[in-house]
Amino acid sequence: MSQFGGADYGAVAIRVHVVRRAIKLLRGGLCRLAIAAAALCGLWVAGLIWFATAPSVEDRDEATDAIVVLTGGSLRLHSGIVLLREGKGRVLFVSGVNHQVDLEDLLRSSGSDAWSARDRASCCVVLGYQADDTLGNALETAQWIRQQGFHSLRLVTAWYHMPRGLLEFRRAMPEIEIVAHPVFPEQVRYEHWWARRGTAVLLVNEYAKYLATLARPFVEDIGLAGQVAPPRAVRAEPETAKSEVH
Repeated sequence: MSQFGGADYGAVAIRVHVVRRAIKLLRGGLCRLAIAAAALCGLWVAGLIWFATAPSVEDRDEATDAIVVLTGGSLRLHSGIVLLREGKGRVLFVSGVNHQVDLEDLLRSSGSDAWSARDRASCCVVLGYQADDTLGNALETAQWIRQQGFHSLRLVTAWYHMPRGLLEFRRAMPEIEIVAHPVFPEQVRYEHWWARRGTAVLLVNEYAKYLATLARPFVEDIGLAGQVAPPRAVRAEPETAKSEVH
């Protein structure tokens, strides 16, 4: 009887030891997971702070071959036209224009005082209608820049959109020199942005899009690596007709 009791006690002791070890391993795993999550959260917040820091306008006196404006606000187009008047570029290319909008509509929306001579604007302003997003802007502009034989451009867009715009443009045309010219809309103030709900939501969304754009090549590479080549069709050899008669 004592023999069986000792066996039962030993089995219970082994189970208790296994359970304790499993709990210890679980706690260690959860602790490491919490540390990793905290580190990732810290990196995310640090990245957001960097992203929300307004970039400075690159002060360059020399002109670029072209000035490229990404649609999305009248201030962008106004700034592009002013740069064109100042001789900062030979041609102004406006990417992502609505199909129902023409040059006269754009000039009117940017302010009549920005460019009084419409005929002169007609010779120096080119509208692009193919782009629907930032990637489309980059691809549309790259095609136009290469067709013109240009080697440099000055990119005009909102300051919070500039990081993603530069990323897409440099990927689409790495051989082209790109000068950043951010504009600063009044409705999106970067000072104390965290205290303004609308600005904070805009910046977080734009930051998420920037991270998605940053990760897109890696995701595409993983997708290509995971694709399995379809099996090749094997051609059946025709049966040889019997020539002997039995």
